[in-house]
Amino acid sequence: MNQSTIGIVANPASGKDVRRLVARASVFDNREKGAIINRAMAGAVSAGARNFAYLNDSHNIAESAMQVVPVCCNITKVDCAGTGSSLDTVLGARELAKLDCIATMILGGDGTNRAFVKGWRDAVLMPVSTGTNNVFPRFAEATVAGAALGVLASGGVELDEVILPAKIIDVEIEGEEPDIALIDAVVTDDRFVGSRALLDADAIKKILLTRAEPAAVGMTSVGGLLKPVCEQEDIGLFLETGKKGTRVCAPIAPGMYQTLTIARVVEVGCDEPISIKGPCVLAFDGERERVVKPEQKVHFRLSRSGPKILDIEKTMQLAAGRQLFTKLE
Repeated sequence: MNQSTIGIVANPASGKDVRRLVARASVFDNREKGAIINRAMAGAVSAGARNFAYLNDSHNIAESAMQVVPVCCNITKVDCAGTGSSLDTVLGARELAKLDCIATMILGGDGTNRAFVKGWRDAVLMPVSTGTNNVFPRFAEATVAGAALGVLASGGVELDEVILPAKIIDVEIEGEEPDIALIDAVVTDDRFVGSRALLDADAIKKILLTRAEPAAVGMTSVGGLLKPVCEQEDIGLFLETGKKGTRVCAPIAPGMYQTLTIARVVEVGCDEPISIKGPCVLAFDGERERVVKPEQKVHFRLSRSGPKILDIEKTMQLAAGRQLFTKLE
């Protein structure tokens, strides 16, 4: 039987940023992240998975959780770089890529998943929400999510049956390293990064979205309340603020509604370029990241060349149809 490796990444910093102070975001502690891994591993082993690799995060969340995995399993530890920043996730992703993990469960928010994709762009992901801006990852019962991983790793389904390539925004910054965003790339009139969380609606000038979801929190909700765009559509949405236009009251953070005046709303097709010039600060997936100097050029491009996302429900439906969890007495 085919036995592929399942990757595990838990971000100890997710669910703990400044939005707990200035908004009403809940705290997601590391003990619960460990419990999620425990439940996922139980599901994966029950579905036949035997090989696992984990990023040994700075708080030993994954390593502690792996102590309950049966001795029949093979466990590989990937050492953490220990920078205490998102670079740990980026470098960890590169190491997991060398192990050719068939899929990786990511515990974190949009920022954690973005960091992982910067390290391993064409990875197959199961993003489980444990962060703040949770548009890319989804809330999923870890026991069943782990079972779906196990079905895939043990060969019960084929990859092309149960994955969907994600949309992504590539960002080219003149004279600098490129960047990416999975959900939103935002242009602000700030001059410094400062607090990374994007909480001041008045500073927002332009928003490019891979999806616009009216039932979500963050920049995606601004577009979603005007013109919804779902994950399956091969388009994005570009918004520009102004003094005149449509006023939108949107939840830009948990428990925090602010009003933006949107002067322009445009659908954007894949590979359709959008260009701007500095000065500005760019925010990606809810966090300020890059300072753009005066007259420095920036180009954005939407495509469906991001990571692949494992569809839990479809995987389990196929598993049920193939009777992978049943035995005749």
